[in-house]
Amino acid sequence: MASIRKFQVTFDCAEPERVARFWCEVLGYVVAPPPEGFASWDEFRRTLPPEDRGAAFACVDPSGVGPRLYFQRVPEGKVVKNRVHLDVRVGTGLVGEERLAVLEAECERLVALGAVRERLLPADGVDESCIVMRDVEGNEFCLD
Repeated sequence: MASIRKFQVTFDCAEPERVARFWCEVLGYVVAPPPEGFASWDEFRRTLPPEDRGAAFACVDPSGVGPRLYFQRVPEGKVVKNRVHLDVRVGTGLVGEERLAVLEAECERLVALGAVRERLLPADGVDESCIVMRDVEGNEFCLD
């Protein structure tokens, strides 16, 4: 049986490019290169029917290690809690006040980008503290 080594995370959203650019800033990702044969995304978009322009966008880890993130426009808005979410690992290995300080600093940076802070989940003796947040379209994620 072959093992899977690469995967893509797909987000349904209303504004793919806006959400993708937010996640580029969060994760240090970059906009994926345009399709082969096109010098820019704008050049590629001009070849699409008007209804397909802006329907999708992608970003990639410049190191090639992390998964590609793909954002696709869907007609319906977000209604309920995500069944899958990203944990943005900024406090790995840190505990107590040191961890909280790192989480709070990153939370402040992401709020300035358009994220919304939901709540702090304090350390409980099993899990360390994390901050539950929402991206620019309301998708939940955690600063962990």
